[in-house]
Amino acid sequence: MRQDANGPQSGSSTRRELPVVGAVAERADAARNRARILAAAEQLFDAHGVDAVTMDDVVAAAGVGKGTLFRRFRDKGGLAAALLDRYESELQERLLSGPPPLGPGAAPAERLGAFVWAYLRYVDERIDLVQMSQSSAPGARLRTGAHALWRRHLVVLLTAAGVEGAELRADLLLAGLAAEQVRYWLRDEGRDRDRLAQELTTLALAS
Repeated sequence: MRQDANGPQSGSSTRRELPVVGAVAERADAARNRARILAAAEQLFDAHGVDAVTMDDVVAAAGVGKGTLFRRFRDKGGLAAALLDRYESELQERLLSGPPPLGPGAAPAERLGAFVWAYLRYVDERIDLVQMSQSSAPGARLRTGAHALWRRHLVVLLTAAGVEGAELRADLLLAGLAAEQVRYWLRDEGRDRDRLAQELTTLALAS
């Protein structure tokens, strides 16, 4: 992936270098089991909420053995992360090759604001799943390939925008966009989502 002042760019080598997008080839039966497990988990999570669903519930609904489930997914956090893969991939596609200001072509500060707004919306609309995937183990949020891409994108944009401490600002911004913090601001404090996105962007770019 090449980078310029507009952040990570799409190109002929993008698919090889993205940390998340792309799947490892599976046997047909393994792929079918994975699809059944994820479909069952999504249906159960939607119907009952993430916290109320157990791994045994998923086993029963998917019609697979417990060993099959646990070989593929260690816990509900792993299930949540797998369900979120396609949403994160869609956001990555828009970031890499979609129209500006989220995609290439806009000024760095504009692209930063567009990313904050889009990512905040993504977290808010799937808050339970995102929080489960981020809290399944200590530091889980920081170890995903998607997080690495978001951070790299923000560092490039903040550097191009001319602010100091781009790496630290990127880390602080992503911490503010973590599901637990977003839940507190939007659900507990009742903040307006669009205004919050603007305020976070302003703080990240402040000199």
